[in-house]
Amino acid sequence: MQKHIKEAYDALLAKEYDEAFTLYTALAEQKEPTSFYYLGFLYFKGFGVERDSKKAFENYLEAATREVPVAQFETALMLENGEGCEQNFSEAAFWYEEAAKRGNIEAFNNLAAMFKEGRGVEQDYKKAYILFKKAAIAGNASAQFNLGALYDMGLGCEEDKEKAIEWCRKASFQGHQKAKEIMMRMQNDGQIVF
Repeated sequence: MQKHIKEAYDALLAKEYDEAFTLYTALAEQKEPTSFYYLGFLYFKGFGVERDSKKAFENYLEAATREVPVAQFETALMLENGEGCEQNFSEAAFWYEEAAKRGNIEAFNNLAAMFKEGRGVEQDYKKAYILFKKAAIAGNASAQFNLGALYDMGLGCEEDKEKAIEWCRKASFQGHQKAKEIMMRMQNDGQIVF
């Protein structure tokens, strides 16, 4: 089976999407977990097959239940946005948590946002802070910006303007647009010196 997995992935990398779709379909018939993720990806993008977000969601969900972390993240994202499925924030939070447990850094950030806003979970700034911090330390620019915002407002942590600026600056250096705008405005107002 490893040979077939490599062939399917090589076809995907070579942008031979029809071939990749055929190979991943055959692997899915053998219940190979990651094949469902890649079929979801092909359906989501419309590569080698007509774009179909409902089939993308079904395949992502199948891979998610087979513990494929990136599929768990994609399933959560689709549930959060109601794309290819009915919008369901609590289910989205569940799948973000599953992906985060398996090390998906983006899932930490998105789950933290759900705790911060109380979407699908009970609002909990302390949990949001812990999750944003984990993703921020791992280098996620959105989490760095969000962590800075929590420090700025003292949500889930003690208010600390210096730490707020420090995390916002890190996000800015990584190209986070909103962080860049805030840092530029603060610099122009003479509040900080780069």
